[in-house]
Formats: sequence, C-alpha cells, structure tokens
Amino acid sequence: MRDLKVLFDEFGYDHPSLNGLLAAWGRADNRPRFIQARHEEMAAFEAVGYAKFSGKPGVCAATSGPGAIHLLNGLYDAKLDHVPVVAVVGQTNRSAMGGSYQQEVDLPALYKDVASDFCETVTVPEQLPNVLDRAMRTSLARRSVTAVIIPADVQELDYSPPEHAFKMVPSSLGMSYYAPVPSEEALARAAEVLNSGQRPAILVGQGARGARQEVMQVAEHLGAGVAKALLGKDVLDDELPYVTGAIGLLGTRPSYEMMRDCDTLLVVGSSFPYTQFLPEFGQARAVQIDIDPHMIGLRYPFEVNLVGDAAVTLRRLLPSLKVAREHGWRQKIERDTADWWEVMRRRAAVEADPINPEYVAHALNDLLPDNAILAADSGSAANWYARHLKLRGAMRGSLSGTLATMGPGVPYAIGAKFAHGDRPAIALVGDGAMQMNGMAELITVAKYWRDWADPRLIVAVLNNRDLNQVTWEMRAMEGAPQFLPSQSIPDVAYADFARSLGLEAIWIEKPGEVTGAWEAALATDRPCVLDFVTDPAVPPIPPHATLDQIEAAATAVLKGDTDRAAVVRQGFKAKVQEFLPTHRDRGRHPNA
Repeated sequence: MRDLKVLFDEFGYDHPSLNGLLAAWGRADNRPRFIQARHEEMAAFEAVGYAKFSGKPGVCAATSGPGAIHLLNGLYDAKLDHVPVVAVVGQTNRSAMGGSYQQEVDLPALYKDVASDFCETVTVPEQLPNVLDRAMRTSLARRSVTAVIIPADVQELDYSPPEHAFKMVPSSLGMSYYAPVPSEEALARAAEVLNSGQRPAILVGQGARGARQEVMQVAEHLGAGVAKALLGKDVLDDELPYVTGAIGLLGTRPSYEMMRDCDTLLVVGSSFPYTQFLPEFGQARAVQIDIDPHMIGLRYPFEVNLVGDAAVTLRRLLPSLKVAREHGWRQKIERDTADWWEVMRRRAAVEADPINPEYVAHALNDLLPDNAILAADSGSAANWYARHLKLRGAMRGSLSGTLATMGPGVPYAIGAKFAHGDRPAIALVGDGAMQMNGMAELITVAKYWRDWADPRLIVAVLNNRDLNQVTWEMRAMEGAPQFLPSQSIPDVAYADFARSLGLEAIWIEKPGEVTGAWEAALATDRPCVLDFVTDPAVPPIPPHATLDQIEAAATAVLKGDTDRAAVVRQGFKAKVQEFLPTHRDRGRHPNA
C-alpha cells in the first residue's frame, strides 16, 4: 500500500483480526500512516473529513464483526455525500467462515449497500494488489465507498505477486484526471433555456467547488443570484452581494424568495433534495449540470440535463449566454441579501439566557482566519453555521449533508488537520453530539496535536443541556411540548475534561465573554475547547416562517412545555428582527 500514488492517512482501531495488517504496517515504517481513533465510527468520520477537505480518498480500518459494524454510520455518511472512502476490514479465518465462529459476520452481505460500487474479499495474496487498487480507483472515480475484506489467515500468508498466467489479474497504479463534457447540441439547448428568462437563479452544491470562477462569470453574465446547498457553502464567497446563502430549512430568506420568484433556474453540482424550496413546478425553465448521470434530473423537471464537469461545461456554455440588460432583478436580490445579513446581526444581538447561540457563531465571522477549515455537527449548530458564518476565499467548510447524522463535527475537524496540518480547524458542535462521541475524540486530539504545523483545533460546544434541534422539531412539526425524558441531557464540564487532557479550555457563561474567548482560542498554541453556555429557547426559525406560524406553534406548546414562556419570548424577538427597518430602509424613508 505504501506504493500508492494517492497519499492518505489510515484511520482505524486495531484488533486481532487485523494483526497481520498491523504487522505489515510496522515493517513498512507506518507508511501509509495509521491514525488511532477512539472508536471505529469516529475512524470512519475522520476518513470522511480527510476526504472532504483533501480531495483524496480517506481510508478507515476495522476488525471483523463489531468493528466492521461500527464503521457503517460513517461509511453511509460518505456514501450519501459522495465522498471517496475505502474501508479495509478484517474477517475471521477462512477455515472458520460459515461456522458461526466468534465475531463472524457476513461482511459481503453487510456491506452490499454501503459499498455497492466495489466490495471484495481477498482470499489469496496474489489477489490483493488488484483488489486494493480497484477499490481506490473506484472510490475516486465514483466518489463513493468501497470495501476490501481480508480474512485473518490470508494476512499471514507469504506474499507473491500475480503472475503472467491464466486467471491471474495484474494491477496498475494511478488514474489521470478526466473531465467529461456534454455535446454541443445539448449546450445550445441549455443556452436557449437560460436566455429565455428575466429572473434567473443559480443553485450550487459541492460539485461546483472546482468551478468557482465559472459560476461567478455565469452569474454576472445572466444577472442571477446564487443560492448554495449546505455542502456547497464554501463554493462561493458569502461576501459577494448576489450570493444569497444557504437554501432549505436551514437557509436564508433571500434564497427562499429568489427560488419563489425566479423564472429560470441553473443547478450546478447539487442534488439538493427538498423540492419545496425550489420553484413551483412549471414556474421556471431549468437546466442542471452534474458529473454523475446517475444523480441528474432528480429534483426538478429540468428541460436540459447536462452531464459533465462543472467548470468545463460552464466555460463551454458561457459564450452562448446573453448578457443581461435589465438589472432590477439582480439589484433586488442584492438588497434582500444585504438586509438579511442585517437581520442576522440583529438576531445575534437579541438578549438570551445566558448566551444567544446565534451570537456565538456570528461573533466568529470577523475573527476567522483566511485559511480556516470549519466543521459543523448536525442539530441546531448546523443552523447557526449555515446562516451566520461567512466563508470566503480559501476557507473550507462541511457537515453531514444527506445523512445528517449526529457526531461528525469533531472527527471531521481531526480529519481536516491530517489533510491540512498547517491550517486552523474549528468544529461547531452541540452538547448532545459532544456527549455522544466528541469527548472521547478529544483524546485523539490530545494524542496527535503536536504533529500538526498549526496546532489550532477549536471545538466550540453549544452547551444548552437539550437535544435542541429535535426539541424544536417536536414543537414546530408535531405541535408537541418538550419531552424531557428524551430531550434533557446532563450538564457536563467539557472545559474541565479538555484541561485534564492537557488541552486549552474556556468556560463562557456571559455574552460579553464570547468574542474574547474566540480570540483566545485562535491565539493559543494548542487545541482548545470553548464551552459556551447557551439558551435552548432560541429558535432555529425556517426562512419561510411567518409571525402567524410562529404564534401558532408557540400556542400549541404553551400547554405543558417546561420552557414555554422563554419559547414565546425568544421566538417573537428573533422573528421580529426581519420586520424592523434596516439602515437602507431608513435612507429610503426618512420618517421611518
């Protein structure tokens, strides 16, 4: 494996069924490098984070039986977010297979779905080079999960390379970059659709990350606004005036209104699943660009589906697009976006008990290093990451997009540090995710942080003693009060635990301490845990919610909710910020 041209770290947790591989690692001077996680699921998440932030395959390893099972959640996160990850898993001896032996699990059946593109069991040493190389190439080419299963006794056999003989399969290394492009006829049809509209909108996802300049050129050409799926948050700078921000339940009002009112739509590199946040069917003529024909045409009745590399396709499409002559649509988008950022500033400034979690995220904006890498966990932390943090330039950011699983925030940041040890990483996580598995992975951080050129890895914990996102979903979707036996979680001293590991840590319980805590964490010479005591009553209000809907939801939970008064108070204070006049409004209306 050390001869692979794609460099990677291997994240795993060892066990007897991996002993042969571990011995080989020792003989190879730990090349590729083995990184020891606290749990196999975390090893898989760290491999996902490494792959997301490096563009190279992440590799995770686990033993047979329970270890292989533990990998699955992280592997499904990779599969659903189209991230290249290779799982190397042990298996019981071949002689014991089928005998209900200890820790024997039918791994090909178990991995049939998550590694559907390639899952093979190595039965003789001559088979290994081809299987391993194909697993790597398939994972890269299809941006998917692959798996290599190696029984324990096979790991102990003497290696001999495949021969130039019948039923021997040789191998080869590497894979060149390729950029598929659609036909000229398809490009002409797409141009006709996009040229027909007066109110164009663009939606980008992670598949547009390599096409930043091309997306900007098309947006300027058409006079379009650009919304971003969460996995594409780092595709374009949030400081561009026509970038409306995230779309969906965690999105912004300008994105929602742009999709509501547009008459043409271009989707680039995104499989954003929530069609209710796209234009009404029949309202807009639409074109999609995606490199994967399997994922194209899924979310909207697109007239033209262009299968191709985003950057190359947009470059070929651009000469056929007409330059917008009317700018009223674009100007409205820019006004709405500027007003929304003012609303976010006001929401962050709303008083809470004790700290408004929106302020925690908002205060970080002006302090973010230009090369920062951000990871957000699922839950209410994802709301504040989506709406308040402005990514720009070389900044990178990600979360669990499609699976939306709890727990990847800290291991994503660890994976990012092994991909880019010279860049600071920041994880924004809820206390539920931190208790689930983030605390244990601080041990991994403590073990390895001295290896990083830039030692800064900041874990910001939103400590509100509540599984907050589910609590709000119950209130808003079910009209049900908070169910304390399920939602209330223990108050844990995260900062004290971090200090016990030799990490820096700060406990923050007053709004006036928030900015200073971020500054201190960014200035320290080691990883840091920030324990922010936040208010669970601050609502993650969807962009399309009205005051009437908020009032109805609040009324539904007044009976029996332990936090009922705060819910009503904070919900009203947050939503009313949208209806107060902005500085621009006061300029247009002197008497306002």
